[in-house]
This record gives sequence, structure tokens and C-alpha cells, in this order.
Amino acid sequence: MKFLLIASYPDSLLNFRGPLIDALLACGLAVHVAAPDLLPHNEVRRQLEAKGVHVHDIPLRRTGMNPIADINALYSLWGLMRRVRPDYVLGYTIKPVIYGNLAALFAGVPKRYALITGLGYAFQEGTGERRLLKRLVQNLYRVALAKTRKVFFQNPDDQALFKFLRIMAEGSVSVVVNGSGVDVTNFMAAPLPEKPRFLLIARLLGDKGIREYVQAAAIVKSKYPQSEFGLVGWIDGNPDAITQVELDTWVAEGTVVYHGRLSDVRPAIADCSVYVLPSYREGTPRTVLEAMAMGRAVITTDAPGCRETVVDGDNGFLVPVKAVNELAMAMIRFIEQPALISAMGQRSREIVVQKYDVHSVNKHMLSEMGIL
Repeated sequence: MKFLLIASYPDSLLNFRGPLIDALLACGLAVHVAAPDLLPHNEVRRQLEAKGVHVHDIPLRRTGMNPIADINALYSLWGLMRRVRPDYVLGYTIKPVIYGNLAALFAGVPKRYALITGLGYAFQEGTGERRLLKRLVQNLYRVALAKTRKVFFQNPDDQALFKFLRIMAEGSVSVVVNGSGVDVTNFMAAPLPEKPRFLLIARLLGDKGIREYVQAAAIVKSKYPQSEFGLVGWIDGNPDAITQVELDTWVAEGTVVYHGRLSDVRPAIADCSVYVLPSYREGTPRTVLEAMAMGRAVITTDAPGCRETVVDGDNGFLVPVKAVNELAMAMIRFIEQPALISAMGQRSREIVVQKYDVHSVNKHMLSEMGIL
């Protein structure tokens, strides 16, 4: 039996789906993966092939809606599936879900699945071009998911929205899983630093709440100058990306300590007291799960996906989306009541072990696909 996993970003195959790939291999399936930029000598490709995975480079552009490029990606995926003849296809993120499922339908793949890991830029409210993009993406989803065997969501809000918008056909089967999970043996609880330190890890996009984080940090530092605010990530090609000028200004002003893009975020998490993600919407935020696994209290928004990870007042605090003052007050609360940092961090570890262990999440998905 052959399983084809389609991604839009090669690093995610190891960072987010590595344990799923291992689970598929352990079940005796021949695993194929497809993503852009998986050229010979690519490190991700090398590591995947070392596992025994069949790797395919595809001409898929992660961002943008260039019709010619997207048709080329669809045709390439169809050709790949005609050659490989997979029994299962699973795509995740927008383009792999849409073009992967359409190609699988045209190629006659019997078992077609989709994983909605978040809604992203295309679902944000807006006018003009943004509104047209939103309508186009919804229609493409509607066509691609019409014949999909099962759709996996990472939170019930996204599932409910797809049903409300009638993106999924009546009678379509969908399942909510607990995010991508996290390897709780790889992300172990770490001692807390003495100094109050906050941390945000994300692609540097507006809808991740980066600007709100920086504004709140400035408020807190005006009252508690010794507090530190770390930022890990990179400027993305997304239209909603933070600009280099903004980032340079924040660093020059001393508002944030910018650590750049890290291949291993564990040292950065270990060096923080509280993890912060003021995102506007997520599937289930993986960085929050990693911070929870390492015993960190969390401040995040009362938004789809984010609210799934925090029980307000138990392992952290929920604040409204775009609410800078409320975000700053939650940070100040941890500074003024430091005992909360340890107590809520312990609860985070307990919650993630119980609910978000990656092996349990993958077992659920494989069971739903009839592999286990």
C-alpha cells in the first residue's frame, strides 16, 4: 500500500509531520512525500530518504494565486499520482489540500483525505482584492473537498465555519483532531529563568499578532524595564508580512530581542518564563504546544485554535484578539505574581501530555483513515 503526503513547505514534513511519517512506515506502508524545493542535496530530502521515504519535488508556489503556476502544479501532481499510483493521499495547508485532492480525483486515487491546519491569510476579512481572494479560495475548497473521503480539522471552530459556508458538501465526513501534536519526550519540562522573560515564535505576519506583542511589550517595559521580550521567526513572503523596517525599528528601540529563525526552538523556550501568541486565528498552534510541553505558562487569544490550548486562569490567560492593553495586563500579572509562572507552567505540561501527545494524535488520524 502506498501513501502520498503533500506539503507546501518542505521543512514542515520533518518538523510537523515527521512522527506521522514514522507511524505510516511502522504500519508497513510505502510512504511518498511531495513538496516544492526538495531538490537533490536538500537536507530535508536527505533526512527523509534516510528514513526510507520516496521524495518528490513539485513546482508548487506556497503563496500567491498565479493561475498558470497553479495549473502547472495541479498537472504535476496529477502526473506524479499517475506514476506512483498511491492508495492514500493526504494534503495539508491550502494549496496541497486543493490541488492535491483535485489531482487525486482526476488520477483515480481511491482514498483521498485533507487536513485543514488553519485558514490563513485568504480567510481574513477585507475589501476589494482580499474579498475576491477569500471567495476564490472558498470556491476552490468547495470543489476540491466535494469528493474527499474525510476532512480533518484541528479545531471545532474551523469545522463549524466550513459547514456554515457550505464549503463541505452535505453528508461529507469531518473529524476534529488535537492539532499536529507534540513529542512530549523531545520537548521536556525545563527550569524557569530567574528574570521575567516573554517569548513569541512565529512567522512574522500581522495576523500572528506580532505588532500587538511589540506594542504590549513597550507598555510593560515602561513599568518594568527589566522584563525581556524575545521574538523568533522570519519575514515571510505572505502579503500580510511584517516589514524589515518595522523589525529593525523594534530591535533598535530595545523593545524586543530578535533571535532570528531557529532550527531548534527548545533553547529559546527554556530561556523564557511565559510564552505569548496573540494570533488572530490558528488551526492549533504548534509553538504553544511545544512551550506547554516544556512547562511554560501561556498567554494567547480567545480565538479559534488558540483557545483550545489554554484554560483561562489554569495554565495561562486568554485575551481578546488585537487587545493590546489586555495583553499587557496579562504580562504584568505574571511579573507581579511570579508564583503563577511555575504553577501554570506545571498545568501546561500536564494538559499537553494528556491531550496533545503526538503519538495519540497520529493514532487517531490513522484509525480514522482505516490504516490502524
